[in-house]
Amino acid sequence: MPSPSSTFTEMVTTTLRNHPSEIADNVSANNALYRWMKRKGKVKTVSGGYEIVRPLDYAENQTYQRYAGYDTLNVSASDVLSAAKFNWVQAAVHITASGYELRVNNGREQIIDLSEARVKNAMRTAANYMSLDLYSNGALTNQMGGLAHLIQTNGQGTVGGINSTTYTFWRNKYREAAGTNTWTKSTIKGEMNALYLSLVRGADRPDLIVSTHDFFSAFWESLQDLQRYASADSATAGFQSLKFVNADVIYDDNANFATTGERMYFLNTDYLELVAHREANWKQLDEKVSVNQDAVVIPVIWQGQLVASNRALQGILIDAS
Repeated sequence: MPSPSSTFTEMVTTTLRNHPSEIADNVSANNALYRWMKRKGKVKTVSGGYEIVRPLDYAENQTYQRYAGYDTLNVSASDVLSAAKFNWVQAAVHITASGYELRVNNGREQIIDLSEARVKNAMRTAANYMSLDLYSNGALTNQMGGLAHLIQTNGQGTVGGINSTTYTFWRNKYREAAGTNTWTKSTIKGEMNALYLSLVRGADRPDLIVSTHDFFSAFWESLQDLQRYASADSATAGFQSLKFVNADVIYDDNANFATTGERMYFLNTDYLELVAHREANWKQLDEKVSVNQDAVVIPVIWQGQLVASNRALQGILIDAS
């Protein structure tokens, strides 16, 4: 008969065999941003690298000219490419059991129940923290730089190793609603219109708007006398979704990370990616037995970062303070 520890490990391994999709589904069920990025193929795995690098096409080719006959053509080199570099961050969740728990749950069925309960708890915990970190400013030790880092309330900041004070092409758009707490359902659409139009570049435009509670409520109320359009896809996922032009508008209570102020992120998800390392995309490591405790620990690890390849097409609407 196998020992309780090996049976526990076997059951955890069996349950987690497809754990990347299991945890991903938990995150997407709790986080609108993650779900949109997953749906658009913007959750990617890579095999390695010292940093995560995203090439940037930041300037026009300066050799374009109109000419006639024997005019001299401009064949000068044009500096048009750069790169943003993002550091890896890591996260882990551990599935644990004490020797006492393993021994009193010695029957196979009891071990299965114990392992399934611990795995579900681990996936729920991972989903909750990933949902939070996707909106974070990256200020905590080893924390992902989420939306509050990539899309800042003054449009500036150093992101991906590029200082946007110096390189203005790398600034995100922002807008403060007029007054202080004076916006209403009658004015919110005007504020949204102004920011939205600043983010339109040809066929590029925001496709997802993630909002805090009061901004979302005001926008919702502004539509209640009109025909409302909701996204069937997001409704199926359990999100309350409205439409603004072609963008889905979603409420997420994580959106005002580390602040009580109102925020509305205007996202072009074509230029956002959640990158994970192929060998650490919620991967189960080998069981570890403590040297000074009667317990077994099974780590599940993640390594990645939220990255942007164009900040100028991302925006944020904030309440003036």
